[in-house]
Amino acid sequence: MSTPDLTPQEAARWADRCGLPLPADRHAPVATTAQYIHSVVALLRELDFGDVPPAAAYRVHHREEEQFDAAV
Repeated sequence: MSTPDLTPQEAARWADRCGLPLPADRHAPVATTAQYIHSVVALLRELDFGDVPPAAAYRVHHREEEQFDAAV
């Protein structure tokens, strides 16, 4: 199911409605970002996870020989 693109004016109206008034120069970038997020969420909704258990069902097992280091 496709949806029409969010216009900068609509993005400004929705932001204002949520109590987040936007300066005029932010309308277009916010609309573009919101449209992108919407497309990613739509794609995720199409995925079939089948019998995959929820994330809470997984456990992390640390082995002693594994050394975790944040150094890059």
